[in-house]
Amino acid sequence: MQAAVMGLGSWGTAFAMVLADAGHEVRLWGRNAETVAEVNESRCNARFHPDLQLAAGVVATTEAAEALDSADLVVLAVPAQSLRENLQMWGGAVPRQAVTLSLMKGLEQGSHARMSEVVDAATRCPRERIAVLSGPNLAREVVQRQPTASVIACLDEDVAAEVQEWTRTPYFRPYTNTDVVGVELGGVVKNVIALATGMAEGMGFGDNSKAAIMTRGLAEMTRLGVAMDADPLTFMGLAGVGDLIATCSSPLSRNRTFGENLGRGMTMGEVSAITAQTAEGVTSCAAVLELAQEHGVDMPIAEHVSGVVTQGWSPRDMVVSLMSRVAKPEWHQGATSPIG
Repeated sequence: MQAAVMGLGSWGTAFAMVLADAGHEVRLWGRNAETVAEVNESRCNARFHPDLQLAAGVVATTEAAEALDSADLVVLAVPAQSLRENLQMWGGAVPRQAVTLSLMKGLEQGSHARMSEVVDAATRCPRERIAVLSGPNLAREVVQRQPTASVIACLDEDVAAEVQEWTRTPYFRPYTNTDVVGVELGGVVKNVIALATGMAEGMGFGDNSKAAIMTRGLAEMTRLGVAMDADPLTFMGLAGVGDLIATCSSPLSRNRTFGENLGRGMTMGEVSAITAQTAEGVTSCAAVLELAQEHGVDMPIAEHVSGVVTQGWSPRDMVVSLMSRVAKPEWHQGATSPIG
């Protein structure tokens, strides 16, 4: 199987390693000529994974057409807000019969489109050959080949199973799902909740506070998913609660770390200046809130995180406002998710 991995960042590089370990030839595309040369000459991407030695079957290029030529699997690992621009720049180079696999966890600003929807709109790829991957997959632990599980979702169950076989290694265990909407929403909303959890950590709050944010965040994620016809069970799995736990709990999580710095009193500008990688929760939180409003879904944590990120609220103001909301029951009869 010939794979093209479009994106030389942390997760793209790690996933290229997974594919190479699964026995495939991999072409990595990136804009930075120095990083491309480093991969080809030293088998390393020192900026993100200095201890990782990539296999000889991984070749990097700055030419998108070269990377995409004859690819059976096209892996998309660029920042969410640049996806449409990149796809338009690559033109018709994405092979029509290739399976396109999105690793991205964001919503497009303005359109509120999920990444699979952007791929569908911007390429010739049949919808049933567009897949997404999500789960508790911190890149640094993946490159250490620690046991990891994930979810591959596609409308066509057979295509999902095909990608599952392509990406399975002794340390990387993918499961399949046909709920593309739910898997993508889980990956998006958990980043917003991780920002809130990080703020709580930065303000010195303990496990009670962080557990409450994660649990109520899961409720918000599920409510939005149900309103958009996702399967509520998806949010009880790896792409929902699994990814939520990893992203909210680990110091390796860029979204949690971003929120933690805000909680310590740094400004948005100060945190952005020291953050080397994209924190997708920051770029997606307003779109998540707007999507919730479109579907009539109450998401108070997302609303307050968006207030901090886009309106200058302080994290302490956020906490006071959340805790002073009208008291509600946790569940109502016949509900598929908590409502409060």
